[in-house]
Amino acid sequence: MQFAKNDLRSFLWVLALLLVLQAMPETATASEIAPHQAQTGSLLWKMREGYTTATTINTDVEMKISGLVARVSVRQEFRNEGSEWVEGVYVFPLPDKAAVDRMRLHIGDRFIEGEIREKEKARKEYEQAKQAGKKTSLVEQQRANLFTTQVANVAPGELVVVEIEYLEDLRYEDGRFSIRFPMTLTPRYIPGQALPDKQGSGWSADTDQVPDASLITPPQVTASKNHRISLRAAVNAGMPLEIIASRYHPVNIAENNGHYLVELRDAQTPMDHDFELVWQPVSSAEPRAMAFTETIDGKPYHLIMMMPPDQESVSQARIARETIFIIDSSGSMHGVSMSQAKKAVKLALKALQPEDRFNVIDFDSYTTALFPDSVPASGSNVTNAVNFVSKLQADGGTEMRPALRMALAAPPHETHLRQIVFITDGSVGYEDEMFTMIENELGNARLFTVGIGSAPNSLFMRKAAEAGRGSFTLISALHEVSEKMDALFRKLESPQVTDIEVAWPSGVVVDTYPSTIPDLYLGEPVTVRTRASNDFRPGDSVEVSGNSVTGAWTASLPLDAPTQSEGVAALWARARIGELMNEERRGANANDARAAIIETALTHHLVSKYTSLIAVDKTPVRPAGDPLSSEQVPNLMPYGQSTNAIFGFPATATDAPALRIMGAAWMLSALLFLAMLRASGRFSRGRRK
Repeated sequence: MQFAKNDLRSFLWVLALLLVLQAMPETATASEIAPHQAQTGSLLWKMREGYTTATTINTDVEMKISGLVARVSVRQEFRNEGSEWVEGVYVFPLPDKAAVDRMRLHIGDRFIEGEIREKEKARKEYEQAKQAGKKTSLVEQQRANLFTTQVANVAPGELVVVEIEYLEDLRYEDGRFSIRFPMTLTPRYIPGQALPDKQGSGWSADTDQVPDASLITPPQVTASKNHRISLRAAVNAGMPLEIIASRYHPVNIAENNGHYLVELRDAQTPMDHDFELVWQPVSSAEPRAMAFTETIDGKPYHLIMMMPPDQESVSQARIARETIFIIDSSGSMHGVSMSQAKKAVKLALKALQPEDRFNVIDFDSYTTALFPDSVPASGSNVTNAVNFVSKLQADGGTEMRPALRMALAAPPHETHLRQIVFITDGSVGYEDEMFTMIENELGNARLFTVGIGSAPNSLFMRKAAEAGRGSFTLISALHEVSEKMDALFRKLESPQVTDIEVAWPSGVVVDTYPSTIPDLYLGEPVTVRTRASNDFRPGDSVEVSGNSVTGAWTASLPLDAPTQSEGVAALWARARIGELMNEERRGANANDARAAIIETALTHHLVSKYTSLIAVDKTPVRPAGDPLSSEQVPNLMPYGQSTNAIFGFPATATDAPALRIMGAAWMLSALLFLAMLRASGRFSRGRRK
């Protein structure tokens, strides 16, 4: 009996040691950094108990929509409910094509207009004003769809309003216009080795793979009495509408002579789900072409949209397809997002035809393919795939690189058109690396992205699809999966319009973006933004041509009387900056690209990677002896997501599931080892000595 007790005591010591060893790797690299390990204090506990700061945030949004252009005002209200002077730091999303060009700092009944500066100069001016006790605000870009507002020297009990304005061109697809306003962000996966210094106050350390990780990982809370939004949209569509509706939020809609006013029904709507407004012209008024212009400093800027010919009514021989489905089952997909993704993949699988081939690749921290290679879409293979998808559970990190590389590297089947359908929330911090990999390894395949969840990373969805010569779809509610996937099926089955060229009138020098028009699919328009050397003459037109399943096609759009529209110049500048950023990512001279981006951004008063907006009140308000604390204002977790799945076992940022499996294996090994020792008598004899 004594020997058994000793055996048990020894086993418990071994077990304790193994548990310690199992926990150690979770601090080894930044890809294994939990929020509570990276943030000063215990962020994990703050999240579970309700993360609190003295600084609160609420938002008011005004949209003015005319034709293809929207000007949007975002008023962020910072209130200091504490007893000390504070600086509030708020990381927030905007549309990935937003041209941010205005900022005002409101103090009581006064306001200070923001000015554009090179980023380093703006940061220096902000820090000097902050230290001097002056009220000041700074707006910086972290990603094309992710920004930071800082406001310093907010007095106890004071309300300070920072108003940001941006311009955006609308999305037109499948006969509908739409505009989307993101309200929060899905926590990003941050891989790599931790760097010694930290730029920001986010929950992640900066890493060698995501050097600005601490700037893009704000704390997030599951509930708050603040984080409320009111939103109004004035829509002048310029044509009679058949439908105008909000996809995800109840709204009130009033109409007056073709002008529509849309308001959120609840003026205190929580900021946990992206807002999307859609409208559809009556069939007889559907636009085939639209042109808008704005002249700045004597230079005319143009925004044009033209629809390629319809292909739905054209009979065509069906092309056999090889479709590879990549499904994200990482921790950030837990909950409603995973349900949406599973339903989307199942619908896609059931839409396959017997002559097609397919495969399913699942990824979180690790990548798993259902079949070693794509297989025929037979009934049994599709049933196996549906069962495989049904069993998927959201957990682990968002390691999408191996999954995409596996799909791209698979041997091609020359008799089939390869199409990759990538279903994810895009919650990664290494977007640029993914775009480069897609461009370099795509080959003859096409990549279609499906953004899942209430707050997907729209920048990743759009640019990954552009790099993959495909299209993107956003699905943010379970009830719209069938509708959105049906539209995607039509694109997958309709060959793209290729070799698109835009010919401008002779004698006019133009600078056009995108410089190369991407492939287009059913229901997608050709949209270009152009700066011209001089005005067009009466009778001038732009000619657009390309190749489609129906053969070569061409269309003409008169340019002598385009509609005047504010913001066209800024949208051209934003598109130019985006292309310069692409060139820099692809290896162009970094100094030349940076100089060109700064010149364009300063000329058009835009926030960019290298420019920021700064506003400073000249009069000091904080007494010299009073301390100033800095607080990272949290975001609301997206609707339907689980804090436990992402932060409880930091699933979005770690390999915790694998480590738990390894730990269990080690414990089982320890049991077997002790059993063997006891059976041999060596362990017992050792105890007798």
